[in-house]
Amino acid sequence: MMNRLGLISWATGTVMLAAVSACGASDTDPPPTSEPSSTSPSSPTTSASPSSPSDAATADATDAVRSYFTVVDQLRSDPAADLKQLKSVATSAQLNAVETLIGRQRDEGQRQTGATAINELQVQSVNLDNSDPKAGKVPTVVIDVCWDVSKVDVLDKRGKSIVSPDRRDTGWTRYTVANYDYAADPTGGWRVATGQDLKQAPCAAS
Repeated sequence: MMNRLGLISWATGTVMLAAVSACGASDTDPPPTSEPSSTSPSSPTTSASPSSPSDAATADATDAVRSYFTVVDQLRSDPAADLKQLKSVATSAQLNAVETLIGRQRDEGQRQTGATAINELQVQSVNLDNSDPKAGKVPTVVIDVCWDVSKVDVLDKRGKSIVSPDRRDTGWTRYTVANYDYAADPTGGWRVATGQDLKQAPCAAS
């Protein structure tokens, strides 16, 4: 089984779809396999006291996605930052793919300036089935993110921009956010597990 993971290739200005085999991720969690229990898209709502476990999962998974973008930006901007930080925001095949991407860019002497913006975020489904974590049946929240890299540049080792003038600055990626530690940590255990780049009209730039 192949998982397609949404990774933003800011050097070329396109969305890179990296095919990663789940079988190759033996040192990480298995890809989540549970089917969505809710299919009605909705924008996340912020509430100090979520009214249900589903609402709480939505809020926590949304926070996890925002943290994922923050950490990836930081690691692409600072070549000395520890890649182990990725384990706090990503898991499974997504963790392996983004580690590979950032590692390759560091090897080539590239670094990012500026930060990615999240222009729009839509929760597509929530599933709290935690029946078999070892097999990937864990709580998941599927979230569509419209990202904006209009304020992001990528420099080579000489400090010269390598961003294509034809770069598309916004686009959509569908992320599956999973919690493999839900029984022990229903709030803080959420990590981005997979991503699928979507072919749809981009949202407006910020």
